[in-house]
Amino acid sequence: MKIAISGGTGFVGEALTEHFTSQGNHVFILTRNPDGRPPKENVTYVKWLSEDADYTELAGVEAFINLAGETINGKWTDEKKDKILSSRIQATREMLRIIEKMDPKPHTLINASAIGYYGTSENEKFDEQTTDAGNDFLAKVTEKWEAEAIRAEQYGVRVVRTRFGLILDKEEGALPRMALPYKLYAGGPIGSGDQWYSWIHIDDIVYLIDFALHNESVTGPVNATSPHPVQMDDFGRLLGRTLNRPHWLPLPGIVLRTTLGEMSTLILDGQKVFPQIALERGYKFKYPTLSAALSAIYEKAR
Repeated sequence: MKIAISGGTGFVGEALTEHFTSQGNHVFILTRNPDGRPPKENVTYVKWLSEDADYTELAGVEAFINLAGETINGKWTDEKKDKILSSRIQATREMLRIIEKMDPKPHTLINASAIGYYGTSENEKFDEQTTDAGNDFLAKVTEKWEAEAIRAEQYGVRVVRTRFGLILDKEEGALPRMALPYKLYAGGPIGSGDQWYSWIHIDDIVYLIDFALHNESVTGPVNATSPHPVQMDDFGRLLGRTLNRPHWLPLPGIVLRTTLGEMSTLILDGQKVFPQIALERGYKFKYPTLSAALSAIYEKAR
């Protein structure tokens, strides 16, 4: 299969590229800077989001995976927030422009999104039947991002909107920063400790996207989260136990809100999200529990 991935040089994109190419698929990575990249078997770098972009190499691509967008890490100034939204809208519109001109059309578009769609809550449970987006910044971003992606359906393309939770990996994502205080014997509950973390192991992100790609019954929003979300205090306690470190030194929420501003909502405010569609369609999680995920991640380092 020929698969095009925007954001293919990022954390999730690299994992997907390795997975798909290992299965004999050819991956076309859409990037602003294709020149000078080391050659990889079954990988073609295609320049995009540029006036001189030439998409003729994408002829015959059967599926698109859209992961492109400005990182949400960093303080959310007005300029940063504008980049977070505009980069996602621009990338998705460009992908739609490519699809519009293709003949034949790809059969599937898998568009990244986030569980931030639901807003935050300590008590409410969310699954894909929750249709109303939240009212905060990330909820509005994901709502607009998904609305752009859905437009691909007018070309007969099946659209899957994968709403990522907290992705766990030893080297990338949030986990290394969360683990550092524990490694320094200074880990403990953050904020109230009651906020829910809806997480997923990087391997399950890859396998779930592969599952969605090959199963036509999967469409619409799909929560890419473990079936067992946990509260922050339990997350930290288990992380400490896995690293053989204490869980004892609290970090008051006011400290994070002062230093990170609005971005602190990612850490201090959570949501309890369930992957109902994935379970109903028959996806089997490789790491359904946090203990299994953390053990697998840190056993690799031993």
